[in-house]
Amino acid sequence: MTAEHKPASETTVSRDRKAPPMSVRAVAGIVGGLAGGAVFGILMAMMGMLPMIASLVGSTSVGVGLAVHLVISVLIGLALTIPAAGLLSGSLLKSILVGALYGALWWVLGPLLIMPGMMGMPLFTLDGASVTSLMGHVIYGLILGLVAAMITRRRR
Repeated sequence: MTAEHKPASETTVSRDRKAPPMSVRAVAGIVGGLAGGAVFGILMAMMGMLPMIASLVGSTSVGVGLAVHLVISVLIGLALTIPAAGLLSGSLLKSILVGALYGALWWVLGPLLIMPGMMGMPLFTLDGASVTSLMGHVIYGLILGLVAAMITRRRR
């Protein structure tokens, strides 16, 4: 049977496979980014890293560092869920793995490239702090992927 002879229900993409509406993808990115950012922020506070994050905006305040970190966390969450919601539409395991890889990507982009570049420090420095940062970014991504997938599934 060709597509033109199939009933409409067989030729259209099922509702479960359609990308969620933009508003749902935005909520998934915001909430997922905040959830992952909150956990990662706690780890950063325990390591004393928040004043360095605050220095990106000319401060040394832990509170400012946390606020900057959470804003960045939301923006990175949106950068995944707005254009690539389909990556989070499979199994929860797939969404978690996508999130973990995405977190690792941002570890390379953020603390190894962008942040040291902004602060006049050497790029791609690997040491104990950067390995700990990798773990934090992967945890952030795991949580982002999980929360975003749960939100997009619930809202369909």
